[in-house]
Amino acid sequence: MTSAREQLIELIRDEAVFHGDFTLTSGKKASYYIDLRKLSLDHRAAPLIGRVMLDLIADIDGVVAVGGLTMGADPIASAILHQGVAQGRVYDAFVVRKEPKDHGRGRQVEGPDLAGKRVVVVEDTSTTGGSPLQAIEALEKVGAEVAGVAVVVDRQAPAKARIEAAGYEYRYAIGLADLGLAPQ
Repeated sequence: MTSAREQLIELIRDEAVFHGDFTLTSGKKASYYIDLRKLSLDHRAAPLIGRVMLDLIADIDGVVAVGGLTMGADPIASAILHQGVAQGRVYDAFVVRKEPKDHGRGRQVEGPDLAGKRVVVVEDTSTTGGSPLQAIEALEKVGAEVAGVAVVVDRQAPAKARIEAAGYEYRYAIGLADLGLAPQ
């Protein structure tokens, strides 16, 4: 029987890695693109993502919620929330908007009250670390304590160094070598 991580790697490699000419969010050119949203919203992969990410953050003490910048983090946080409940581990989820709402309560961070609570910022793939750092900034404004960043697929780019330089632990579940890819 293969592990959840091995099953997830196979799905990503077979269905979410596209080869061609791509421009990344950073503006860099790449010969492949990892479209994890294709799988993070898929009934086969979402439970695997939840299990793999639960294992990745299991030893971080006191965490009560997971989430990050919408849209990449949303299905990851949801998968962790649901798989956590299935395993008897309780994590709430939150969503960080790119900008505060200009109506209603004007919130940028949606979900439970996070003031004084430990959270983990999650992301589907990370290249520059910009999305997790933007989420961290919004979370700290509402008084959350960011315990770290956890990413499903790391592109072996500046993300890890930037996030660690900002003082946060960076973890990832799957690297490029796991997918048979080389750094670009």
